[in-house]
Amino acid sequence: MPDSRQHRGPHPQDLGLFDDQHRQALRSATEDLSWLLSRGYALTSCLKLVGDRYRLRARQRLAVARCACSDEARKRRRRNQIQSCDLAGGELWIDGYNVLTSIEAALAGGVILCARDGCFRDMASMHGSYRKVAETLPALQLLAERLSDWKVARCCWYLDAPVSNSGRLKTLIEGIAEQWGACWEVKLVADPDPILATADQTVASADSQILDVAPRWFNLARRVIEEQIEGAWIVDLSSPGKATVSKQP
Repeated sequence: MPDSRQHRGPHPQDLGLFDDQHRQALRSATEDLSWLLSRGYALTSCLKLVGDRYRLRARQRLAVARCACSDEARKRRRRNQIQSCDLAGGELWIDGYNVLTSIEAALAGGVILCARDGCFRDMASMHGSYRKVAETLPALQLLAERLSDWKVARCCWYLDAPVSNSGRLKTLIEGIAEQWGACWEVKLVADPDPILATADQTVASADSQILDVAPRWFNLARRVIEEQIEGAWIVDLSSPGKATVSKQP
């Protein structure tokens, strides 16, 4: 069936799955899963154990998996994170789909997870295909505005070539860059992850596999959402006692 979505908004079940009634269980599950990961246990088996204990639904388990991380991973990611003041005059390599879909989802009122490592992650999934939605151009405009404010000299966007419509998104990104007079390059590659993980330049991503290796990274999606999208639906599972929901649709 063709993808006919016009927005990157919430799943029909999300209002019930991420309401105040469930937030304590989600917080506790994230804390427990992180404890197990810190002691070397495998994610898949741990997630089933924790999910069964708290009777979590599939999307809730996905959220917990995206928010949890080991103590060592959190320390390493925080140690290698840079701030916006460090971007001026430099180059930024952007994990295109990872960053863009989170901002699209925030604009559309979708669930945005604040994870234990401080990253914002969305609940969207593309399944090998990307479709432009109503939020795509506004999201790119917000990114262009903030990157200009931070005086980033050059951006290199990496998009997954196997994802359908990557060529069309490349054209959209280049169009926004032309409007802003920004020095942006868009590359279609088979797999951006190994390129970004070993980059000499600062990378922008919330992909845990990249952040576990990258020597310098910037929390781009979070900064744009926090500063530019008032009333975004943030489900904060970042630390014990901090499982808050900033807004529900």
